[in-house]
Amino acid sequence: MLVAGLGTAMLTSPQAKAEGETYTVATDTTFAPFEFQDKQGKFVGIDMDLIRAIGADQGFNVDIKPLGFDAALQAVQANQVDGVIAGMSITDERKKVFDFSEPYFESGIQMAVLKSNDEIKSYADLRGKRVAVKNGTQGSDFANSIKDEYGFEVVSFADSSTMFDEVKTGNSVAVFEDYPVLLYGIAQGNGFKTVTPKEDPTGYGFAVNKGQNAELLQKFNTGLNNLKASGEYDKIVSSYLGEAATTDDNSFIGLIKSTFPMLMAGLKMTLILTVVSIFFALILGVIFGLFRVSRSIWLRAIGTTFVDIFRGTPLLVQAFFIYFGIPSTLGFQMSALTAGIITLSLNAGAYMTEIVRGGIQSVDKGQMEASRSLGIGYLPTMRRVILPQAIRTMIPSYINQFVITLKDTSILSVLGIAELTQSGRIIIAGNYKAFEMWLIVGIIYFVVIMALTKLSDRLERRMVK
Repeated sequence: MLVAGLGTAMLTSPQAKAEGETYTVATDTTFAPFEFQDKQGKFVGIDMDLIRAIGADQGFNVDIKPLGFDAALQAVQANQVDGVIAGMSITDERKKVFDFSEPYFESGIQMAVLKSNDEIKSYADLRGKRVAVKNGTQGSDFANSIKDEYGFEVVSFADSSTMFDEVKTGNSVAVFEDYPVLLYGIAQGNGFKTVTPKEDPTGYGFAVNKGQNAELLQKFNTGLNNLKASGEYDKIVSSYLGEAATTDDNSFIGLIKSTFPMLMAGLKMTLILTVVSIFFALILGVIFGLFRVSRSIWLRAIGTTFVDIFRGTPLLVQAFFIYFGIPSTLGFQMSALTAGIITLSLNAGAYMTEIVRGGIQSVDKGQMEASRSLGIGYLPTMRRVILPQAIRTMIPSYINQFVITLKDTSILSVLGIAELTQSGRIIIAGNYKAFEMWLIVGIIYFVVIMALTKLSDRLERRMVK
């Protein structure tokens, strides 16, 4: 049933042409006030409210896919989604790759520093220092365009919250970001202040892949004009940038209470990814582990190649290749969950292969010889004699790989899967309480992993007896 469901997810087309159908729209995950998650786990913000209101006006539904900015753009190009709305500036360079709607928000770049910083008041004060930017943004482009003139270094990050934390740690002195993001963060008490006027005012646009989904683009433009005429547009913007954008209880206890449901949902997804992936990894490990100890040189070569590929490349690269590369090349859609399970299964399967090989080789060779001398075939001997003994040796290593795979699920946040780490990042995007939230997330990981470690130790002691 699970395999059938995953297969269906892989073959579902993202295109939605008929009136009233659902369009799949990618977005960023940590770009408040345009997109972030509220306490109920719902994605909100100017972009989110706007695309839903346009959908209601134009008679279509929206399936939001929170992927992160870089991954969202790749998903559109790979035809994994129909469009992207993520505070995306309309530039001539991006027009070569995407078709844009009419601008729905006029933004501009500003520089911000910590409130306590009275030294940095202009670009000239940045000489010899570092500034933080977010990958692929206008703030990044602007900072890099003036860095040689003013003699500062630029360091890039994947999301806005990490960029702000870079300055809080003292490693950088300033950030370059779109002014509404800075305005919202300051209103939430992130401890920053702006010190320069707005630069390079550009419009944000909804985007689709070049030459595709023209109907969706037209619906967006028509709906946007209708919302502006009715006053609904101004209402949406003011709810996030006006006085209504108030803060919640961000004390440590308050954070635990308000974020607990979202974090538990993230932990549930982490455990699902881990259990399903390690199940398939064990199957792969047994198959390729037997290949690795086979008498056939070809089977040994296949097993060795499998291990070398998935142990010799980073898990992040594997995730991007499976989620973006393969579907784009072969022309089909794959869900992030499917791609995540495949990635973890193959990666963990390579390590399980070596665990199985080591377990088999730990069994005395005389066991095989004795069984074969009794006329029992190779495979029956392996199944009835060797593997049962090898399993006793493999169990502690198997649980250890379970723990490693559980921690590796955090890497899948780049695909927009709302596991525990991604849930923490999304929460931080809305409240800017990085230290407190990462402490809470770390405690949850620690409790779960320590429980599994103790289980592994207990099993290992029983095996020794």
